[in-house]
Amino acid sequence: MDKESSPQARPGAKVTRRRVGRPSTLEAGGGSLAAILSLIRSGAATTRVEIEREAELGRAVVADRLATLERLGLVVEGELGPAIGGRAPRNMRFCAEAGVSLAAHLDRDSLAVGLANLNGDLTVEHHEAVDLALGPEAILDRLTTLFLWLLEERGGKGRAWAIGLALPEIALIDVNESDAFSIAGLDVLKSWRSFDFRTELSLRFGAPCWVRSNTEMMTRGEMKAGAGKGVQDLLCVRLDRSISAGLVCDGRFRSGAQGLAGLIGHAPTSEGGDIICHCGAKGCLDAIASGDAIAREGAAAATDGRSRYLAETYERLGEVTANDVSHGAQLGDAFCAELLARTGRLIGESVAPLINLTNPGMVMLAGAIAHSGEIVLAAVREAIYRRSHPLLTRDLTIVRSQLSGSAELVGAADLAIEEVFALPRARDWITLGTPRRQPSFETFLAEAKAQKRKSAPASALWPAAKPP
Repeated sequence: MDKESSPQARPGAKVTRRRVGRPSTLEAGGGSLAAILSLIRSGAATTRVEIEREAELGRAVVADRLATLERLGLVVEGELGPAIGGRAPRNMRFCAEAGVSLAAHLDRDSLAVGLANLNGDLTVEHHEAVDLALGPEAILDRLTTLFLWLLEERGGKGRAWAIGLALPEIALIDVNESDAFSIAGLDVLKSWRSFDFRTELSLRFGAPCWVRSNTEMMTRGEMKAGAGKGVQDLLCVRLDRSISAGLVCDGRFRSGAQGLAGLIGHAPTSEGGDIICHCGAKGCLDAIASGDAIAREGAAAATDGRSRYLAETYERLGEVTANDVSHGAQLGDAFCAELLARTGRLIGESVAPLINLTNPGMVMLAGAIAHSGEIVLAAVREAIYRRSHPLLTRDLTIVRSQLSGSAELVGAADLAIEEVFALPRARDWITLGTPRRQPSFETFLAEAKAQKRKSAPASALWPAAKPP
């Protein structure tokens, strides 16, 4: 017991009990090591005195735990802090170079990979075109090659502490073939529905992997380093080939019971008509306001003479994309400008009820359509202000995202790191120095390897000898 809290310290004084208390044995040190590391990582406490106060641990215990963390290579002594009536305290600094986090973002026609330090700061990224029709196995092999390339000059696979992967929402939905809501039944993505990227990447790199939707990773990335930094209540609307949203309440991302919250592209609209969405319903927002819908309307206008600019584009390139419509609007094409304004209005009318329900402090528009020019942004704003309650829009900020194509990588790397250092998980691996050696994770890898051996053909288990 501390001298200050002992009943014998001041006779008659009221005893203040610790809420947490010191661990009774050194074997219980995993929890205190993780707690102290969390304080240093977050910047909540960096000097010994601050750590003693915030962790509610004694001086000797804090000194012992800091020495252990230094020995494990997780913290180092930093610069001197300001002196307050005595010797200047020494700040402890988290060693973000102890390992790295790998991140990947897979979209319908592109693949991006990145590498971040343990603070979640993206240090390198690479983008390339990809065809999802190749199938998940081919994409996994390419992803593995790119990850190994990123790690080549940074110590190899052993440096990877965590992996974050962002996938299209429709690649994460698992439904039966007969399900009427067959959003995952697109021909290109049928082979993706049962493919376990998480296990495959964990086996190949010996590091835990987390898989989330592109929209969630993008929202997390903007919260960490983009337009949403410091915002506690945020609605992020992704406007691309499909439309979806990410919701943040009190600083926490809300993914829903099945992790699929935010499929607002399937909300009904007032102008859907008989256009059938790929989910099977008529008049969905995706069917009339997504990037694919804009491209479809643009191609129709190119062939029926409603847009001279798009007709010339179609004649020159053989197709019309949403980007072509955006370029046409910027060059003054009346049809293109009207189509984007209509798109923005329909999106704003669909987002307005969400604002009435969640009362966010910021609405962020992201994706290719959001960055197509001022027409979409202005139309979304006008519809939101017209359809939402005035009290909810009085202080509402409506902005575009800032990180562009890097947002998903930043979010994926950050999510993986936060999961690794979450207190319940960190307690299990911190005395071993790396999450790669966490006992439950090693058990998971062993079981996954055993399962693959059972399902692998004999030729895969006993490959033929290579010719000399």
